[in-house]
Amino acid sequence: MKIPPSELPLQPNGAIYHIGIHPDNLADKIVLVGDPGRVATISDKFDSVEFRHFHRELTTHTGYYKNKRISVVSTGMGTDNIDIVLTELDALANVDLQKMEQKAEHKTLTMVRIGTCGAIQKDIPAGSYIAAKQGFGFDGLLQFYKHDSTGYEDLVSHFVKFTDWSERLPYPYCTPADETLLNTIAFDMVQGITASAPGFFGPQGRAVRAALAYPNLNAKIEEFVYKNQRITNLEMECSAIYGLGNLLGHRTLTVCLAIANRVTHQFLNDYNNEMDSLINKVLDRI
Repeated sequence: MKIPPSELPLQPNGAIYHIGIHPDNLADKIVLVGDPGRVATISDKFDSVEFRHFHRELTTHTGYYKNKRISVVSTGMGTDNIDIVLTELDALANVDLQKMEQKAEHKTLTMVRIGTCGAIQKDIPAGSYIAAKQGFGFDGLLQFYKHDSTGYEDLVSHFVKFTDWSERLPYPYCTPADETLLNTIAFDMVQGITASAPGFFGPQGRAVRAALAYPNLNAKIEEFVYKNQRITNLEMECSAIYGLGNLLGHRTLTVCLAIANRVTHQFLNDYNNEMDSLINKVLDRI
């Protein structure tokens, strides 16, 4: 069945609408970053770069690192941007953009997000590398898609009860990382549940001038434990990457550098060396 152009728009030159690239510009191994400036930081480590493109805040560089063809793609901040980027990356791999039809054979992409986060456990200091075994969504994005949450209903239900989650907020969801990526890339990192919030300030419990509706929520998130699992950190993209990645049949992982600890109020003003080390780990292991 053909996909109408209104549902998957293309640019006049046939490139995918938002990212602005063609299928042959994209590698099967993809590193996702929020910051467009971090794309060049990563591709500078490549042995060669074959393709560079920038459209809006979405930058794509594709090249070779130790004989591995890798694309680095910036997503911008937030799960709403992930909805665009993941859908278009999947379309580049699995939709014939000339016929506007789904391809008969599915291609699985490997996507690893490198980002920053805030730790919400006292024993995880700033400077730690945290890998998300599960992405826990406060954002509500996946609720717009038909999805199967088998295996995580009890965890989510216990969380809702424990935190007295308001009915005014989107109902949370939880989806897993790819187990192979977790074991090959993040075996020496802190592992736990990463919670994705739909914002940086209020949704993550930061009050600057506007008062918070749920001022005790972060403390409840910190205290929550279910079958020895706990929420280790807060960020803004992981849940959507895991949710859409699993729905679309791709392998996904999020690894973050904790630049702050929200409990001890520790903050790293300069974390370039730590981020550089994390990038090297991912490129060597992906």
